[in-house]
Amino acid sequence: MTIKDFETHAAWRAGDLQNDRSWEFNIDDKARAEMAAAVKKAFDPERPLLDYRREDFDLGPAWHTIAAAIREAYHGRGIALVHGLPREGISEQQFELMNWAIGLHSGVARPQGKMSQYISPVRDAGTNYRAANGRGYSSNAKLDFHTDGCDFVTLACYNKAKSGGQSMISSSVTAFLTMLDETPELAEVAHHTSYGFSRQQEEAPDEATFYLQPLVDFADGRLFGKWNRNRVNSAQNLDEVPKLTGLQIEAMEKLDAVLRRPEHMYTMYLQPGDLQILNNHTMLHSRTDYIDYDEPEKKRLLSRLWMAPPDSVQLPDSWGHFFRATAPGTVRGGIRGHHHDETCRAFERRQAQAHGMTIADPWDERQIA
Repeated sequence: MTIKDFETHAAWRAGDLQNDRSWEFNIDDKARAEMAAAVKKAFDPERPLLDYRREDFDLGPAWHTIAAAIREAYHGRGIALVHGLPREGISEQQFELMNWAIGLHSGVARPQGKMSQYISPVRDAGTNYRAANGRGYSSNAKLDFHTDGCDFVTLACYNKAKSGGQSMISSSVTAFLTMLDETPELAEVAHHTSYGFSRQQEEAPDEATFYLQPLVDFADGRLFGKWNRNRVNSAQNLDEVPKLTGLQIEAMEKLDAVLRRPEHMYTMYLQPGDLQILNNHTMLHSRTDYIDYDEPEKKRLLSRLWMAPPDSVQLPDSWGHFFRATAPGTVRGGIRGHHHDETCRAFERRQAQAHGMTIADPWDERQIA
C-alpha cells in the first residue's frame, strides 16, 4: 500500500458528516435517569477523584451508548458526539464526576498539565493563551488547530457561552492527503522533518523543555497527525530548539489553510449535556473565542478528560518522545507536570490492571529496577 492509496473512515470532509449522522448518539430519558442516579449515589464531595473505582458506578444502558461512541471516535471517523448526558439537577462537581466515571470505564485517564490534574475544567480563568506557559482550555481566546496529548479526549458540556465558543474539527488525514495531492513537496516536509514543540513550562523533572517530532507519520498502515502552532511558535523562543526552515514554515501555512477550508472543517456548538469524543491521532480541533455570562453559575464550563484506552493501536516511533510508550494497550501520553507522585502512579497501576493494560512507561521506577 502506498501513501496515495491510504483510505480510512477518518478521511472525511464536512459534507460527509452532514450527510451521514451515524457518528451522533443519543441517551434516552430512562438511561439518562439511571445514569444520574448512579452518579448521585456515588458522589462524595470530600472524596478525591483518584479514590473512585469503576465498580462505584453502574452507568446502565447509557454506558453502552457511550462505549459505541468511543469506538466510533477511536476506530472509525475520529469523532463522535453523544447527546443527553444528565444535566438538570446535576451540580458542577457531580457533572465532573460523571465524566470521570466514563473515563474509569474506558481506560486509564492521563494527567493534563503542570498540576498533574487528571481532569480539567474548561473555563475562562484569564490565561494568556500566547504566553510561554499559556494553555487554551483556561482562556476565552480563539485557539489554533491542535491535538491533545492523549489517544482520545472527552469533552462534556455543562454550560455554553453567552456567545461564541464554536467547536471546529478537521481531519488530519484529509489534510495530509490534500497536501500530498496539491503540494507534495510540502507534504514530504511535514512527514520527513521534525518540528520542535514547547512543553509550555510544564515539563516533568526528567523531561526537556521541548520535544521533536514530524507533523505526520505512519504505523501499521495508519496515518497519524500532530499539530499545535502555538507550541511550535513557543519552542522557537528556546535556544536549543532548531530554527524552522523556510519549507517548514510553508508546510505549516499550507496545513493551517487546508484545515480551515469550509469543505474540510466541521463546526458545532456543544449544548449542555453533550459529550464530544475525538481521536487525537486523526482529528485536529480548534475553537472560536467567546463572550461569557456575568453570572458565575451561567459561565461556560466543560469537563475535559484525556484517555489511554485498552484497545489502542501501535503509534509511530516518532510519537514516543511525547507519549513515552508506543505499543498497543499501554498506559501512555499525558502531561505529568510537577506533581505526579505515588498517589498518581498507584491510580494508574490500579486502572491498568482493571483494563488489562501494560505500564511500559520509563518513568515508572518499577519498570527500571
